Amino acid sequence: MVVAFKHYYMNKRGFASDNNSGVSPEVIEKIIEANNGHVIAYGDDPYTTRAIELFKKHFGESAVPFFVFNGTGANTLAISAINRSFNSVICAASAHINVDECSAPEKFSGCKLIPIETPDGKLTPELIEPHITGIGFEHHAQPKLISISQPTEMGTVYKPDEIKELSACAHKHQMALHIDGARLANAAVSLGLPFKTFTTDSGVDILSFGGTKNGLMGAESVVFLNNKFSENFKYIRKQGMQLASKMRFISAQFIAYLENDLWERNAKNSNNMAQLLYKKICQFDEIKITQPVEANGIFAIVPEKIIEPLLQEYFFYAWNEKKNEFRWMTSFDTKEEDIEGFCDTIKKHL
Repeated sequence: MVVAFKHYYMNKRGFASDNNSGVSPEVIEKIIEANNGHVIAYGDDPYTTRAIELFKKHFGESAVPFFVFNGTGANTLAISAINRSFNSVICAASAHINVDECSAPEKFSGCKLIPIETPDGKLTPELIEPHITGIGFEHHAQPKLISISQPTEMGTVYKPDEIKELSACAHKHQMALHIDGARLANAAVSLGLPFKTFTTDSGVDILSFGGTKNGLMGAESVVFLNNKFSENFKYIRKQGMQLASKMRFISAQFIAYLENDLWERNAKNSNNMAQLLYKKICQFDEIKITQPVEANGIFAIVPEKIIEPLLQEYFFYAWNEKKNEFRWMTSFDTKEEDIEGFCDTIKKHL
């Protein structure tokens, strides 16, 4: 069944994407505060200085953050910082860089993506090792980077030991480890750990840190945890058209996000709402949950007879149309009544 998504639901909290949510009031307030007087452009301002301090607090003093506009920009520039055009990047087949970024990483870095099929979105050294071949052979692209998503696109979360194994695998082969952390806050809440434990302390070299999916208006960062890779990145960011002139408005968002743990409160709500939705969906024998619910995403195979009626009232995306598998995402502003209404609608159509 091919589903045509033609419905747009104004002012209704659905389950299509945490990108569809609004902006935390604390973030709006901090942006308004930053909109006062003149400061030097391009990051030479007190807001950016404070935001950088907060990144160092959460990721370690050696962390070097560079603020950018969006997640595709962060991932693409992170990959460009590590790779030359003859290199390759190993990633899960479901990875955002492979599926949802319109080949931007390959276009701008010139390198090759090597996607690996996984049952749950997670890479392991055992899956990766067979693809690290042709080292030093000029006829083969040279593997240089392993890229993982935390959480994965399947909603699963890497444990620190799993990340350490991947970093050890990468470093053994003179490669680097990158995390696409568009929903890193959801992973931290799921694990009950500070960011540093499963990034810097686990051997990660470079991180794309996201906040837009968790209550920011539009702020992402490329964070070098191994700062030897940060050399010349300021030029790469400029060439990549991701250098904000009025940087203070990105930096102000990160201050609101990191200073008083807004990131944690927002992610706790979205994770908790996903658990509530999961428990209620499990009451329906006709619906099959296909992945562990570890962050704020639920993947479910849904009876065909209820798909169109359900889409008339709630917007969400198909994950695997051939299997009638759909993805439901909760957000920082999802409320219990949203879950109740959605499940009541499912019950009505079943």
